[in-house]
Amino acid sequence: MKRDKPSFLLQKLIGTATAVLLAAGLGTAPRAEAQSAYPNKPVRVVVAFTAGGTTDILARAVTQQMSEKLGQPFVIDNKPADGYTLIVNSVGPMAVNQTLYKSLPYDPLTDLVPVVQIADVPATTIEEFIAYAKANPNKLNYGSTGVGTSSHLSSFMLSKRIGAETLHIPYKGANALNDLLAGRVQFMFATIPSVISHIRAGKLRAIAVRSLKRSRSLPDVPTVAEKGFAGFSAGSWFGFFAPKGTPAPVIALLNKSVNDALPSLEAQMIREGADPVGGTPEQFGKFTRQEYEKWKVIVRDSGATAE
Repeated sequence: MKRDKPSFLLQKLIGTATAVLLAAGLGTAPRAEAQSAYPNKPVRVVVAFTAGGTTDILARAVTQQMSEKLGQPFVIDNKPADGYTLIVNSVGPMAVNQTLYKSLPYDPLTDLVPVVQIADVPATTIEEFIAYAKANPNKLNYGSTGVGTSSHLSSFMLSKRIGAETLHIPYKGANALNDLLAGRVQFMFATIPSVISHIRAGKLRAIAVRSLKRSRSLPDVPTVAEKGFAGFSAGSWFGFFAPKGTPAPVIALLNKSVNDALPSLEAQMIREGADPVGGTPEQFGKFTRQEYEKWKVIVRDSGATAE
């Protein structure tokens, strides 16, 4: 079967996956002989979400620093686009969708090149929540941003680990959070940047985080793992990827520019609910493969499918 070329492949990716694209003009990856001048023109940063979402916030913060370091303007455009692309991706399209969908026009583990991980985005007390959930089967509804999303699978994973029967109510996007705030659903996992203002305002109660380590944004909130569920980890994460075939020196330059930017963004990212990560392309590639193996099992156990 003929493989899609990277630019066409990434156009298809937008329709099925959470994605942020960096598009610089039209065409393919820079030629090897032009690497020393990269980037030699303005970079258009395409966010396939409305402004203000978690991925949009992270993309704007990081690319502002990249613009200063690399000497070219990075202009945010909140809509899908064609062309010469990099991609800022997250756990769903990189680690979940391969199992969730019967077929995909791309393989994120082979058709994309890891550049650098940006952030790991990692209800009274967790003990009280677990006790109530187990004592009241099917009386707790949890919201999610859709079947097969990280918020759905994280809650399914928690319910299974604690031995509680809960009901999944899928929504489209922000409607899940709106119904949580209104009390129509009783709990959900959400990325910290999307809810931290509500937590600080006392509208939501944070009882646990789903990462292995406590979030620096909410240091007093325990992890699920430390409350007797060793190994529980279902955090969200975000990072840059490039199309297969992007020259190694360009990958190295982009990786360095993001790593150089993260220290100056640390306070802002923690304040907004994300923990900076950084690292090498090789480390991010290994992490992505591990995430795929983990979520493959969870998707299959949940029975979730998507077309």
